[in-house]
Amino acid sequence: MSPSISPVRAAALAFCALLVAAPLMGQTPAPAEPDPGVRLIRLINRPEIRVSRIELQSGAARAVHAHDEVEYHVWVPLEGRLEITIAPDGPVVAEPGQAFFMTRGTQHGFRNVGSGPAAVMEIFVQQSSVTASREAAEQLAQVMAQIQTQRRSP
Repeated sequence: MSPSISPVRAAALAFCALLVAAPLMGQTPAPAEPDPGVRLIRLINRPEIRVSRIELQSGAARAVHAHDEVEYHVWVPLEGRLEITIAPDGPVVAEPGQAFFMTRGTQHGFRNVGSGPAAVMEIFVQQSSVTASREAAEQLAQVMAQIQTQRRSP
């Protein structure tokens, strides 16, 4: 015969078990440590396009990575002294205003090789089968105009 537990005691035990287990059930692995000295600013994030500005402190590097969730990727240095490595090639100096085109899954990384801050714009085509709306095009034009204004001001 098994010993019986009163309903009150069973409820108390169940409550205690939930208190212990609840934090573990909702836990997700911690995100990977971001690259030190690298700051990502998302400017546009739509189904068809994503635009980000990445700021790098002197000496900071964005580790080699790939974007498997996008179709195309354009990497544009905005300011500072940068170096980019796009597999399978070695590192190259990237001057502000140049553009580097990559397709889905291209391994790449970059770093600030200058003594001051640097910035890069990344433009991702996420769904080329989706016709970009006029609103998205206008947003991109506004962002590009802001960047040009920032580059001109001291």
